[in-house]
Amino acid sequence: MSMTFDKVRALVQRGEVRISDHGYDEMSDEDILVRDVLAGVLDGVVVEDYPTYVKGPCVLVLQKDLNQQPIHVVWGIPKNLSSPAVVVTAYRPNPDLWSEDFTRRKT
Repeated sequence: MSMTFDKVRALVQRGEVRISDHGYDEMSDEDILVRDVLAGVLDGVVVEDYPTYVKGPCVLVLQKDLNQQPIHVVWGIPKNLSSPAVVVTAYRPNPDLWSEDFTRRKT
């Protein structure tokens, strides 16, 4: 399990969440609702973990929207801070670029 994702889920449960400008733009472009991102995090599955990312630890998570459609969400925690959980971006994974279960990039 990812320590970053454990922290993100705890922050989301406490309501300590921020959505980046880029995150809002991408969510709007992909018709992803904030409530879908927040509701899906608890059952999310870590796809990629970046605990030492230069801007702070982040993690790519496979989640489902309220219609049970897959979405990828990149969650981060700002460097040298313990809060908030930040939605860096969210998008609907392209089946041409991802495995059938959307957990592995195609080569």
